[in-house]
Amino acid sequence: MARVIWKGAVSFGLVHIPVSLLPATNRGGVDFDWLDRRSMDPVGYKRINKTTGKEISSENIVRGVQYEKHRYVVLEDEEIRAAYPEATQTVDIVSFVDSRDIPPMFIDTPYYLAPERRGEKVYALLREALRKTGRAGLARVVLHSRQRLAVLLPVGPALVLNTLRWAAEVRGIDEIGLKAETLEASVAKKELDMATQLIEGMSEDWAPAQYSDSFEARIMELVERKARAGKLETVESGRVESKEGGGGADVIDLAELLKRSLAGKGKPASAKSPARATEGETRSRRSTRRKAG
Repeated sequence: MARVIWKGAVSFGLVHIPVSLLPATNRGGVDFDWLDRRSMDPVGYKRINKTTGKEISSENIVRGVQYEKHRYVVLEDEEIRAAYPEATQTVDIVSFVDSRDIPPMFIDTPYYLAPERRGEKVYALLREALRKTGRAGLARVVLHSRQRLAVLLPVGPALVLNTLRWAAEVRGIDEIGLKAETLEASVAKKELDMATQLIEGMSEDWAPAQYSDSFEARIMELVERKARAGKLETVESGRVESKEGGGGADVIDLAELLKRSLAGKGKPASAKSPARATEGETRSRRSTRRKAG
């Protein structure tokens, strides 16, 4: 089972769907650790002054942002902490867009959303509504102390939250310098028909499991073979355990919330809204915020 990253809610209009956020991918590749050949001790990174070549202690390290060439603005830790967005444990849907309009360059990291207690029905409702309309929910969410733009999509029986890159992080097509020969090239119908026929002849059903990283497979085969031959070294190292966040939100009368959302053009409830959470829900959300902090 994937580890739950946090528990919170998807919010659109006055509707809140209690969900758990889980990673949808496994980190691939082979992890190579540095070891001292003589003693098999782990080898780490040192903090080195690049001018003097000497190691310096952590209390003498500050963080700076280059403002001009060779000129930096130094920021204190408390100034950086104050700039972090507030962790809300909520996926706030701000609008719905045509899922086909999202360029692939914007897609970043996928996560699964699983419904929490009493959220199954409204979870399924949102999933089917997105599927029927061909729309995707454009949302804001805070993950790992970073505010992200994300898109909510139905994938089979589940909802997937895909974080997106900000527009400033994506290079425009004009930056790759496509020549006029490419931009203005004319394609003959006969050539297009043959290319289409070739594509159709090579087409097959999506089956990603039949492909794998050959380098990783060869490295792990070599590791397994040497391990079976008794070529193992003992390395002492510590391990840091991570803690999971928790706390969710309950759902109240779905039909009534949908009616109010439509009447209010999808604006979220204010603090004085009659659709505000019960006292128990409020305690749960406060608990969630404390855990997130």
